[in-house]
Amino acid sequence: MKKILLTGSTGFIGSELLADLSKDYKIYIILRKNKKILKNKNVTKIIYSNFKNLNNKLSKLRVNTIIHCATHYVKKHTFDDIQKLNVSNILFGNVILENLKIMQVKTFVNFSTVWENYNGKKGNYYNLYSAYKDSFLNIINYYKKEFYQIKFLNLVISDTFGQNDRRKKLINILKLNYKKKCKTKIISQNLYINLLNVIDVIHAINLILKGKYKSGTYSLQNNRLFKIKDIICNVNKYQKQKIKIQWLSKKIIKEKTYKFKPLKNWKPYSSKIKDVVKIITE
Repeated sequence: MKKILLTGSTGFIGSELLADLSKDYKIYIILRKNKKILKNKNVTKIIYSNFKNLNNKLSKLRVNTIIHCATHYVKKHTFDDIQKLNVSNILFGNVILENLKIMQVKTFVNFSTVWENYNGKKGNYYNLYSAYKDSFLNIINYYKKEFYQIKFLNLVISDTFGQNDRRKKLINILKLNYKKKCKTKIISQNLYINLLNVIDVIHAINLILKGKYKSGTYSLQNNRLFKIKDIICNVNKYQKQKIKIQWLSKKIIKEKTYKFKPLKNWKPYSSKIKDVVKIITE
């Protein structure tokens, strides 16, 4: 059975990957505290107290693949956020990278976002978080040269959604307000957004685990942008209960995304407008 080290298993994407991959693979997850998590004979917890302790535990571990989902996101940082951004987005991942060879890793999969190349411009950071994410890619590139026999895949994603998502994202806010029959304020009726179902992210990871992919950066994005007004219209067209919206402007907000090569044989099958509507109205 293939052995996988999964970071960020308590986050949205990480927890969804854990639930899916633990059906077929032996999964190791890293935790700072002994949290309640999916009960499965294929899941083993690695609980650490500090980075030296984590380093010791990783040095005794042997895995085929690492899927690095762990991150700390802050849209607009304050001084108090800096340490956590650094620890979560740089130092934690660096400890793992340092142990790749001794763990006998063959493939390292990292998640990036479109915010590192905001509005389609290379190296145009949207916020400090995205600067940290790009800095970590530079560290990965160092280890890529050191460990040339290991494959390093970087997956660039935009906004994600899914049934179990609890983050304060637009689709979740719409879902919550729809249930409460409350009005949602949206910045513009001409707001466009790229949305990807976490199911399609899981599909991409399964392709990587079963296929042969070269090192590189790959795009995991929908092949279309969603106009938020179209999503609202679809809800109101097919549902008895109507969704209440207060549009704050008619300004066109349609950000470009930097074009990376798509992951071979992957398509966003579960990220259509009907899938978004279903999440909001279920």
